[in-house]
Amino acid sequence: MSDAETLKTRLAREIALTGPMTVADYVTRCLHDPKGGYYASRPALGEGGDFITAPLISQMFGELIGLWAVETWNRLGAPERFRLVEVGPGDGTLMSDALRAARLVPGFLEACDLILIEPSGPLRHLQAKALAGADLSPRWVRDLTRIETDAPVILIANEVLDCLPARQFVRTDGGWAERRIGVTDDNDLIFGLTAISGGFEKPGFDIAPGEVFEISEQQAIFGRDLAGLLKAASGAALLIDYGRARPEAGDTLQALRRHQKVDPLDSPGEADLTQWADFPRVLEAAVRAGADVTGCLTQGEFLRRLGIEARAERLKAGRPDAAPVIDRQLHRLTAEDQMGSLFKAAAIFSPRTLIVPGWDL
Repeated sequence: MSDAETLKTRLAREIALTGPMTVADYVTRCLHDPKGGYYASRPALGEGGDFITAPLISQMFGELIGLWAVETWNRLGAPERFRLVEVGPGDGTLMSDALRAARLVPGFLEACDLILIEPSGPLRHLQAKALAGADLSPRWVRDLTRIETDAPVILIANEVLDCLPARQFVRTDGGWAERRIGVTDDNDLIFGLTAISGGFEKPGFDIAPGEVFEISEQQAIFGRDLAGLLKAASGAALLIDYGRARPEAGDTLQALRRHQKVDPLDSPGEADLTQWADFPRVLEAAVRAGADVTGCLTQGEFLRRLGIEARAERLKAGRPDAAPVIDRQLHRLTAEDQMGSLFKAAAIFSPRTLIVPGWDL
């Protein structure tokens, strides 16, 4: 096999040999293939990249998450030692802003062991650069199972669930089928349906013929493993992502390149692929594993409860010339027609007596 072969060529050959590939397997390969995966080789965040996340829109987002972590630490009894964990830290901006805000609270940083979970080598490099001047030096681990449980854990996962893919099932006139990726005679990738008789959890709600029903085993496993960690160590995990707050049908697979939606099958590994977070499935898995959970809030409501509007006013008072920019940032993070409604926030926690900031109204 030539090193110059594209990921698309390799996937087409593999599918031709072994049969159609599930959507979940395809997304995983597109994102994490060691030689051609998007995050393994060419992640591009920010206005000049392929997509932008909330921490890159405004410092207010990361600052408020940092203060959320501080308040959670206080409600855990301000332990002398705890672990602050971020899963999928992007380019490090969120954590950099969070630590700057947390610096104002005596004792928090001194008690903190900072851990980052990041599979992407290029992104680990950016995170190290962003945090080079921070008050804490991070250490990187491979996954949740590598986090010690001898101290409380406060965990942040912003836009992580949408990177954990789902299989797609379709109800047809002849029964259930799975949507998979096949290959044409011209070696192009194409969606198709494979008839199935079982082997998946049918939806607990009515679904019309032709509609897509997504099931993410990886998201459920993430919820289960988070619950196991928090049950063993105590603490809370904050999940923020775009997705559904109730079970529903819908094909949510999308590919973004230079902030534009593109065909997910066109150039595997050259665009960011995502699917919606399935908050009901994640939270249900956490409850089954013995943790407690909050309900879902919209991102706009969550940030307002944390005080984003007051923070925006303080920033404008200090920089009147930047007021129009700050207002636009606030609108983008909280407005219903921007990120405020589509994005949701939820928390998994233990012990049951913990009152998670943002859900105490």
